Amino acid sequence: MRLRELLIDAWSWLNYKQAMTHPDRPGHHAFPELNNSWVPAEERRRLAAYKFLAAYDSNQAGQLAAVTGDHHGMERRELGDPSKLIDTTLGYLLGTEQTIVVPGADHAGEEKPTPEDLAAADLQKKLRTWADKELLPLRIQQAERCAVRCGDSVYTLAWEPSKKRALLRTYDPGFYFPEWDEGEQDAQEYPHRVHFAWELPADPIGGLKARVRRITYELGPIGPASAPGRTNDGRAIREQVVGAEGDPVLVIGDTLDPVTGTVTRTYPWAPDSPSATTCYLTDAEWLLEDIGRAHDVFSLPADKAAYRVRSDGQVLNRLDLMHDFIPVVHIPNTVPDVGEHWGKSTLATVLQLLDELAATDTDSASASSTTGTPIVALAGARLPIDRSTGQPLPVRVEAGTVWQLSDSGRMDTLDTSAQLAELRQRIDHLLDRLASNSRLTTAGLGTLDVAKVPSGYALQLALGPLDSLVGAMRLARNHKYCLLLRMVQRLHQAGQVWPAGESLPARLVWGAHTPTDRTTVLNDVTAGYEGGVFSLETGVRMLQEAGYPIEDVAEEIERIQKRAFDKAARLADATGDNGAVREYLGLPGADPVPVVPLVQSHQPAQDGPPTSPLTVEPLPPTSL
Repeated sequence: MRLRELLIDAWSWLNYKQAMTHPDRPGHHAFPELNNSWVPAEERRRLAAYKFLAAYDSNQAGQLAAVTGDHHGMERRELGDPSKLIDTTLGYLLGTEQTIVVPGADHAGEEKPTPEDLAAADLQKKLRTWADKELLPLRIQQAERCAVRCGDSVYTLAWEPSKKRALLRTYDPGFYFPEWDEGEQDAQEYPHRVHFAWELPADPIGGLKARVRRITYELGPIGPASAPGRTNDGRAIREQVVGAEGDPVLVIGDTLDPVTGTVTRTYPWAPDSPSATTCYLTDAEWLLEDIGRAHDVFSLPADKAAYRVRSDGQVLNRLDLMHDFIPVVHIPNTVPDVGEHWGKSTLATVLQLLDELAATDTDSASASSTTGTPIVALAGARLPIDRSTGQPLPVRVEAGTVWQLSDSGRMDTLDTSAQLAELRQRIDHLLDRLASNSRLTTAGLGTLDVAKVPSGYALQLALGPLDSLVGAMRLARNHKYCLLLRMVQRLHQAGQVWPAGESLPARLVWGAHTPTDRTTVLNDVTAGYEGGVFSLETGVRMLQEAGYPIEDVAEEIERIQKRAFDKAARLADATGDNGAVREYLGLPGADPVPVVPLVQSHQPAQDGPPTSPLTVEPLPPTSL
């Protein structure tokens, strides 16, 4: 790349690849499908970068190099280092487990919980039940591995009426085309329109031509009600519903302002704030032959679209989803730069180092072949003769081979063991450089000899760069998962499955990414709780984060209190209230003890010891 062609953007780390210099130039590109007319020119570098990274992940970087003109690309040795780097980073990012937590839910098991605490506990239980049904840990693995490899990943949510819950899906970032208003593209801005588009190949057997499918979510003003319909040529569309007098009909619950003509709607999560915005869904297909160079994914012609029909008969042509947000969450791998929307791959800054490592592995394989089967030079040897041709037969070095040498004959071998040892040292050097530059550290990659670490504190210091890396990656995701869980809550409210009300905050808590000294944490929790420094809820949460098998903090606290007889005895001594003690131990309330009435006797005194003036009359016998 010449200096006057220098380009600095979010994918500049791939400029040293020839195929990335001009991804839109036809004829020589490794990915000809990116040159289709529907792919926007400004998105081709991003899509090409995703394909490069996928090739490295699947050990196909050599094949990619061969396609782009490197004649030695097919001889390249790739031993899985990029894939290991991705999987290792993913493991540290996710930690031991991921837990949905709603602040205040831990206090629901207290003696007098507030209504807010009970609502938080109820929401936490519902979100965790939804997560189990939607296989949330599996979806997180899928999305986050793509984010670590490509730098980006995408979640989508959709309400499923038959299942009465929100469905969670993940998309490849190469299908994701957000659309902003001019000058609003930023990491914190939300696009007003989002497209998912990909190409469907032709099916000659089924009589289908090559097509482009595009799914669009768009925010817009609330309009009149619409219903499925058909055009004269039989295409499925949506038609506006009109009344008996030809006036547009509103959806039940919508309100029309006669002055401004604005339609407003009250959503369950904002009962006091009517909104004039809703989200529309469009799902359509276009034949490739109907798309010219004048159209791309952002401007496909509406008159050529074939709209899809949902299982319930709804035509997906600006279908009103009855909520005021786009149910799409973009996950960046890193905190985006100012004015950027896209994250950066874990392989980005060390991609050239991975090339060096593959080249050294290739040279090492060549050197090991000449070391294991050395080149032999013979002088003064009697070689076998082919009797049919009279020519010497080819000589091969095999076990048990014997050559007859003359008095001045000799045999020399080419020793390449020194070069092989040097190449192995270079591989170790490159691995150390890879661990340092990726911030995974030699301890994190498992190449550090633990026996050489003088103490646990030294190991903790060695893991410092890894801790900062994981902290930055989780920082880029925390708000995104809070947004995802808020959307889940609102979709269930819109589906009238969960009660209406203001959305409660919920977050995803990551597990510990490095081994922790569980004994030290247990001692700290015990001393801190007994000393009154922090509460039992905080202590149990610390044990959960340290890796102890505690599924629910509130349930664990309830189990602990049921067996805390010493504390119950101190509570009885302090209050004298047996009801409070039974409630603390989680026991049911006791029935009141019947009181036997005392009856005064007036019988005259008799001989014998004096008796008390108050005597207890015996109760009459009862029949069994």
